[in-house]
Amino acid sequence: MTDFSGVGPVEILQPGTGPIHGDHYLSSEVDQVLWGYVPTIHATPVLTMDSGQTLTVDAVSHEGILEDQGRDPVGYFTGRGVPRDQILDDVVAIAKDYRRTTRNFDLDGPHVVTGPVAIRGAEPGDVLKIETLEAVPRVPYGVVSSRHGKGALARRPDGSAPDGISVAEVMPPAGTDGRATGDPLHYGNISTFTPIEKGMAVMRSGDRRVTFPPHYFMGIMGVAFSDDEGLTSPNANSIPPTLGGGNIDISLLGIGSAFYLPVFAEGALFYVGDPHMAMGDGEVSLTAMEGSIRATFRLTVIKKGSAGAPSPAFHYPFAETADSWIPIGLSDPDGAAGGQRSDLDVAMRRAVVNALDFLEHDQGLDRATGYAYLSAASNFIVSQVVDRTVGVHGRISKAHFG
Repeated sequence: MTDFSGVGPVEILQPGTGPIHGDHYLSSEVDQVLWGYVPTIHATPVLTMDSGQTLTVDAVSHEGILEDQGRDPVGYFTGRGVPRDQILDDVVAIAKDYRRTTRNFDLDGPHVVTGPVAIRGAEPGDVLKIETLEAVPRVPYGVVSSRHGKGALARRPDGSAPDGISVAEVMPPAGTDGRATGDPLHYGNISTFTPIEKGMAVMRSGDRRVTFPPHYFMGIMGVAFSDDEGLTSPNANSIPPTLGGGNIDISLLGIGSAFYLPVFAEGALFYVGDPHMAMGDGEVSLTAMEGSIRATFRLTVIKKGSAGAPSPAFHYPFAETADSWIPIGLSDPDGAAGGQRSDLDVAMRRAVVNALDFLEHDQGLDRATGYAYLSAASNFIVSQVVDRTVGVHGRISKAHFG
């Protein structure tokens, strides 16, 4: 068990307690969140705010409450040494009392999604600019999980190994796959409990100890995209990112970043979920270090035809940090419509095209020079390979453009 006595004073951010810096506050109420799905354009907003205002959200992690972990966060976390008063009340309530949709662990997404929030004046064709102003942990621990059939080293549905590795190299090991039982508790999935001690995340393996710094950001930031009716359309599953953002899983989108999304619904209908405490590019095992966080955003509507957003953002997700522009490419960005492709080549090509469009239309380079520049001086990074729709993002240095 983890000894939490050495962690030092920790402020546990129960719903509504502690510093709340946004103009508006949104908690993760059990009768308002969606578990495994994101809002569609038909969703009813839980809050409405003006463009340019700020919003603080108490986001809830799904890890520790899922069916393969017992759907009992008190039992799960106290069994790993966490005192009961360091387990969030909204986490316990969602695990126990969620009824908005019928949970199916094998079909639904895992994420607890909070929202949607309507922003006055947002219309289809606009862009919503999402600035992350603050992201702080609500608890001093997280979980990293690996599940059979998912992740970079997963078997194919027919049981064979994917190209490039053997069945012996599959993770989790193929011999531990208990999905045929139909009981998630016997699936053989692996979850690695990871406390934060003295400001560092800590993993232990026998006598070995590895530490790394946390990096807090939201894996899911999105606007309503699917036009399907109902709460559980496959096209609204929380796992694959879409043109409306969603489970974008780009580690650069922390404090100080701006994320631009094309708007598809009146009010944009912004939502968040999948809070991350740390994530390596690629997110290879399936999840990041998942843990509940409190995040504050500024939400600004950029009207169609204005210069307030990068031009590609009016039709495709785009981002920036203080020092980089971040063009994004997705392998199949329309949800589950027509099936899904997990082809990094496709995602890479789209990221390059979006980068070229930005360099040509926003920075004034001719396309051939932009193409040469991208090859010589920019970087393209695998965002994640685990969300059915895979992603690549570029980094274009602002310092290169005087």
